[in-house]
Amino acid sequence: MNQQDIILETRNLTKEFKGFTAVSDVNLRVRRGSIHALIGPNGAGKTTCFNLLTKFLEPTTGSILFNGIDITREKPAQIARRGIIRSFQISAVFPHLTVLENVRIGLQRSLGTSFHFWRSERSLTVLDRRAMELLDQVGLSSFADTVTVNLPYGRKRALEIATTLAMEPELMLLDEPTQGMGHEDVDRVTELIREVSKGRTILMVEHNMNVVSSIADTITVLQRGAILAEGPYADVSRDPRVMEAYMGTVEAELQGAH
Repeated sequence: MNQQDIILETRNLTKEFKGFTAVSDVNLRVRRGSIHALIGPNGAGKTTCFNLLTKFLEPTTGSILFNGIDITREKPAQIARRGIIRSFQISAVFPHLTVLENVRIGLQRSLGTSFHFWRSERSLTVLDRRAMELLDQVGLSSFADTVTVNLPYGRKRALEIATTLAMEPELMLLDEPTQGMGHEDVDRVTELIREVSKGRTILMVEHNMNVVSSIADTITVLQRGAILAEGPYADVSRDPRVMEAYMGTVEAELQGAH
């Protein structure tokens, strides 16, 4: 893989909590324009890894490079400005605003006018067209005037993706985007992720093997904080170490997903 093709790289990334190593010597390379999935049994270190990448946690040792630039010591806001956006960071945090208003706030943040809430409502209407385009992209245009708290669960996740897109991410981090969903919502959100991945890179933590097998280009399997296996789904799903790590519970899913 050419270095130019790598958007995100970690070198010997390690995080220890009082003698417990949550992430151990992880060397991750995410290819530009790909969908890259992090999977692994519970407690494998996936969320800690995400927290390190978005600087919610500081690594004990190791480094993180984005577009070849060392961002290891940068603050979460600096990371976001560089174009690394994690879905929950700006999820629908305003449940009593409409769907459109939530996306509009995401757009304001990307314009740097986030704190100008005292501006007249009229100055925000310029953002409405772009907000509607984003809602259209995620299949929510008919819900524009719905108060967010009243949205069905699966649609809330679509709204999260729309507000993430409003920040114009170069790299989108999706933390279990289909968690807690029924089949219909899972299919819709999977299709949505495939759509929005065009022209950007997605790194996702996901438990659902059907989702991973259908959209991920590369899969990294973590176990006890370390990389166990990596590659396309077809290779990883046949790896005996991966099957053993999942102790048969996901083995059937791994085999049955395709």
